[in-house]
Amino acid sequence: MEEVREYRALFAVDIVGSSGRGDVALEQIRQVLSAAVHASFTRGGVDWDDCLRHDLGDGMRVVAPAGTPETSLIHPLVHELTARLRAHNVLAGKPTRIRLRMALHAGSVQVGRDGTVSGRPLEVLARLLDAEPVRAALAQAPDATTALLVSEHFHETAVCQGRPGIEPAAFRRVDVREKEFAGSAWLHVPAYGGAPQATGSAPGRTASAPDRTASDADRTASDAGAPAGNTKMISKASGHGVIYALGNGTMNIDGKK
Repeated sequence: MEEVREYRALFAVDIVGSSGRGDVALEQIRQVLSAAVHASFTRGGVDWDDCLRHDLGDGMRVVAPAGTPETSLIHPLVHELTARLRAHNVLAGKPTRIRLRMALHAGSVQVGRDGTVSGRPLEVLARLLDAEPVRAALAQAPDATTALLVSEHFHETAVCQGRPGIEPAAFRRVDVREKEFAGSAWLHVPAYGGAPQATGSAPGRTASAPDRTASDADRTASDAGAPAGNTKMISKASGHGVIYALGNGTMNIDGKK
């Protein structure tokens, strides 16, 4: 079967604590996750139909089309996805609430004519998704909705430049040792409201929280023991609106359901 090697951006997510919820709840959260990821890619200008997608059971892997800017998979995608899941969790019962581990990497992979993808970059992506630092970040910040781990390579190409909506200071370097993979990666836990948040202290360590107002379902990160960002924010939601912060506190409202 003919294959070509292409440089692709790679994105993967896994639902935290999906086991033991039962088939009905699992199917519901899978549907919510799929719709939220689809909408977030589209909002970031990435053609969902051109993405190569693989079902991971309680998560999914997405290989972006060739030429997709890596920065778009952080902003607005990560912040959009976090905001959508947070809005879902406000009304969801405990069995259908969603918290996500996320991973980003990029590299040269083999793409088959039938859409299959293979190569070492996919192995790295899988190790990042399962790595202890991203698991610990969510365990130590139980009210956080998502946590992201990006590879050293992805950090260099998409984060370091400080493009609009991406704050390098919001990423903390961590060591990853997962099976055959050992190396550095960068951890980011999106702050409440979807804005990038500084992670200079270890996940779970209480930091001084900025002045902000939150809805009852969106309590401050400092109450949860998560590190807080350095941007003054107001984060309220009403009706079906989704509010999230971009860059240095610019608020956007998505009125779509």
